[in-house]
Amino acid sequence: MASSGQGQTMGMAMTMTMTQTQSSDKYLGVTEPISLGGPSDFDIAKTVELEKFLVSSGLYESQEEAVRREEVLGRLDQIVKIWVKKICRAKGFNEQLVHEANAKIFTFGSYRLGVHGPGADIDTLCVGPRHATREDDFFVELHAMLAEMPEVTELHPIPDAHVPVMRFKFNGISVDLLYAKLSLWAIPEDLDISQDSILNNVDEQSVRSLNGCRVTDQILRLVPNIQNFRTTLRCMKFWAKRRGVYSNVAGFLGGVNWALLVARICQLYPNALPSMLVSRFFRVYTQWRWPNPVMLCPIEERNHSLTVWDPRRNIRDRLHQMPIITPAYPCMNSSYNVSSSTLRVMMEEFQRGNAICEDLEMNKVDWDVLFEPYPFFDSYKNYLKIDISAEGEDDLRKWKGWVESKLRWLTLKIEKQTYGMLQCHPHPDDFMDPKRPCHCCFFMGLQRKQGVRAQGREPFDIRACVEEFKQSVGAYSIWKPGMQIYVSHIRWKDIPSFVFPGGVRPSHSHKISMTAGRPNSSNACVSVSNNAANYDACVGDDELDGVSSEVTSMRKRKKDNTIEETKAAKKSAVLSFSNGMTTSNSETVGLPPVPNTMQSSPTKTAEEVAIKKITSGQPTEFGSFEELDELDEYSTIILTKTTSEQKKTVDPVMPKNENGQPKVLMLSKPHLDISDNGTVEELEPAELPGIGYIGSGTKCEPQPQRKPLIRLNLAPSRNKTNNA
Repeated sequence: MASSGQGQTMGMAMTMTMTQTQSSDKYLGVTEPISLGGPSDFDIAKTVELEKFLVSSGLYESQEEAVRREEVLGRLDQIVKIWVKKICRAKGFNEQLVHEANAKIFTFGSYRLGVHGPGADIDTLCVGPRHATREDDFFVELHAMLAEMPEVTELHPIPDAHVPVMRFKFNGISVDLLYAKLSLWAIPEDLDISQDSILNNVDEQSVRSLNGCRVTDQILRLVPNIQNFRTTLRCMKFWAKRRGVYSNVAGFLGGVNWALLVARICQLYPNALPSMLVSRFFRVYTQWRWPNPVMLCPIEERNHSLTVWDPRRNIRDRLHQMPIITPAYPCMNSSYNVSSSTLRVMMEEFQRGNAICEDLEMNKVDWDVLFEPYPFFDSYKNYLKIDISAEGEDDLRKWKGWVESKLRWLTLKIEKQTYGMLQCHPHPDDFMDPKRPCHCCFFMGLQRKQGVRAQGREPFDIRACVEEFKQSVGAYSIWKPGMQIYVSHIRWKDIPSFVFPGGVRPSHSHKISMTAGRPNSSNACVSVSNNAANYDACVGDDELDGVSSEVTSMRKRKKDNTIEETKAAKKSAVLSFSNGMTTSNSETVGLPPVPNTMQSSPTKTAEEVAIKKITSGQPTEFGSFEELDELDEYSTIILTKTTSEQKKTVDPVMPKNENGQPKVLMLSKPHLDISDNGTVEELEPAELPGIGYIGSGTKCEPQPQRKPLIRLNLAPSRNKTNNA
């Protein structure tokens, strides 16, 4: 396959060795590098192999597609210039002002970073003058102009999104178009949006829209070698998609998150080639002590009255599980969607990647082993299935985006309702049955928390979670008849065939090993009811423990820094962002310097010491933060960590009242706008307010209690016959 990237990648590793290395006098980031050592012959050879693998995997677009993208961007820039002059005339401006009127297109995201692949969309930003409004001029006039153009298809405006956007295809190229209204009367062609003065007197939506471009440009300024960064990021994005952890909306990480993580590794190993950067990515982040934040530069507070990420002052910032801070002012957490369940999944994948990279360094495996797809439908014995349907393709696309934006809320609610004992693993993609038009479904893997035994005979009752989820989804302001949702519990044998490659279910031998024949196995009574359909089944308690052999083996290979240990460290670990925080007078407090022994190629032991120091952070100014509950407006129960959590088998820790009795957790209304995200790489579907309907067309009023939607009884059975 001819590609624009193929010629650049072959032999790239050889040219990288001749570039000037970074000295120890100057470095990028909030700490000194871990190693300034250059590549060895082995690193060069492995990087050449990696680049060949990326090319053969089809990650580089063809020259023809690259030219088409350039043409689309040029045409789009012409359109917005015509648009702004048109609205100036309509508002009665004189001809001189009409002549001077201007708008400009900027790019950001994967395209601006240079890591986009075939078929990827282009993230674009239209910057307009103060008299070109978002509500009337952008989403009405410009929308009307685009709708009349034959080159434009699938035009979908989302004006009420957290980051308002118009999505469409232009000559087959997908485009996400944002808008920022500046306080200027005329937009110069040489406008520099990296200057903070650009944020003066602009509305909140414009700040968020501008931050996409500002963050992307700042990332490129803060990496020591852009080409090595691009190759490594392209590799890590491909890995994340293969392993099912690439989705901001599902609670994993999106493009900007992965770019920030990779950029930090490039700062810590400024002279390393991509093969070593990939290896060190896993080595560093398997040891990272979340919620210590990942930062590329100090957080700065300036005189623009804009809120920056600061858990000392902003209580919502304390909720974040995996803070990855954007480098452009105002600095924000780009990964606020991550939950404890998705963090657990990602940490397990980091452990797997680290183990494989260690084998790669010993020439035991090839690169393709690292990128093997995650066997999601062979990894659990119980799943939550969310079916949605609509009457037309356009309605399904809108309905699907809305439901998808609420799935993270369902995951959080289940975690809270079960005190973290029932863990959810959402699949980042949707699946479509070719036999059923205008229908698709989402899946979540379910399992009991590892190392926790069942207590008593009470089930995991998540019917309230599912019902509230449906009520929340039903509040869709542009709901139409035919938009329906159905939630059900299924086991492995009930998974539809169309989710498997080629639509063929694997044989029983490929399935996860069942242990239903255990003498002491317990039963989990599952009852699913939805509208007129009912389904009842018994699921063995051992089945909720089931995971694939691959995941199980990875858990056995974990060292001391498991995800449970990471969460236990929250109480004692101070969020180390304060070590890189600057105030308005730009006084910076730096992290403790890395030992001088790391200034050249370090020994593995010395490198581990340096990694531990950087990933753990050092307490300085303030005490630890309590773990707060995201769904109850920060005033609900704190789960106290105990030493019993260090045991292999522990009891669930339940909150108690003043009398020492177990306290009942009361569910609150869903809190939709949990946090802000000022960066945009993958734009999330709009969260639109309004009174909606669900399924049958009735209003979403509170419903009387009915048969449980889903109840999982994990209590050990005394008599298997009696439970049958």
